[in-house]
Amino acid sequence: MVSIASLWLPILLSAVFVFFLSWIIHMFLPYHRTDYRKLPSEADLQEALRKFNIAPGDYLLPCPEGPTGMRSPEYLDKRNKGPVAVMTVMKSGPFNMGKNLMQWFVYCLIVGVLAAYITGRALPAGTPYLKVFRFAGATAFIGYAVALWQDSIWYQRAWSTTVKNSFDGLIYALFTAGTFGWLWPR
Repeated sequence: MVSIASLWLPILLSAVFVFFLSWIIHMFLPYHRTDYRKLPSEADLQEALRKFNIAPGDYLLPCPEGPTGMRSPEYLDKRNKGPVAVMTVMKSGPFNMGKNLMQWFVYCLIVGVLAAYITGRALPAGTPYLKVFRFAGATAFIGYAVALWQDSIWYQRAWSTTVKNSFDGLIYALFTAGTFGWLWPR
């Protein structure tokens, strides 16, 4: 068994590697540019929504009043007429990328800690690179990719977007696995 504390370097380095890999993927590779589509009459829709002063948060349209409300004729009529949407409203104004980047880095650290925990409990010091790679990589893949699949299952997020994000997660997991295999205590 290897302690999490003794794996601080692979945790930190894998988080740094994933952080910069995600920057490269999203800034220079074109495949995420089609994740979102533009709404028709975007300006008109924004103007129409602006008057409601909707607070930042997640919304369902139409939104039933609990499980029994899902069977009410009013809800069913609204759902049949559409549109039906799951919507996240963000705070207006300039986008604070610094806050999001900090949260992403902390998330990368958390995935690294989970990979360290599972791999460290399963394998002793001196384990060969490939065994460490498998445990750390599988754990990191679950953290970076598998958790996203439920959005396509429940909220009808485009599977194409989920597959692209899962591919990113695979790349992040491979780098995490490689870092742990490389720096595993001998």
